[in-house]
Amino acid sequence: METLFDKIRKDLKKGIEEGIAVLKERASVVSVKMNELSEEGKRQYKIFNLNLKIQDQMKELGGITFTVLDRRKSLDEDKKIKAAFAEIKKLEWQLSKIEGGKIIKSVSVQKPVVKANAKPKKISQTLAKKTTTKAAKKFTAKK
Repeated sequence: METLFDKIRKDLKKGIEEGIAVLKERASVVSVKMNELSEEGKRQYKIFNLNLKIQDQMKELGGITFTVLDRRKSLDEDKKIKAAFAEIKKLEWQLSKIEGGKIIKSVSVQKPVVKANAKPKKISQTLAKKTTTKAAKKFTAKK
């Protein structure tokens, strides 16, 4: 016959074992959730980092473009612009891959179509025409 003390000890031991089993089960659930949240945090960080890189490349592209236009050169011939554009496209492709959105199959820079006998217009010629027509209108209006 069991004594009261033995019965309490058995119930206590059974309760502790059940509690440990539940605790282990809950700990594994928490561990899985922590891993999921950790992976999502890493993903969000990568997205943020890629967005910053894209922004930096766009700033660089703007600076290069300004310099080329300031020197009165053609934008089509500048290799730095093409390289910066290709880098931006590559980063956007990586971003879309991480976000799980629309995936671009390949990144390539297309060359603009040039007509056979067409001469590229210079910016100064275009501005001169506009300025000349405005000045002519003002001059005829004063008479």
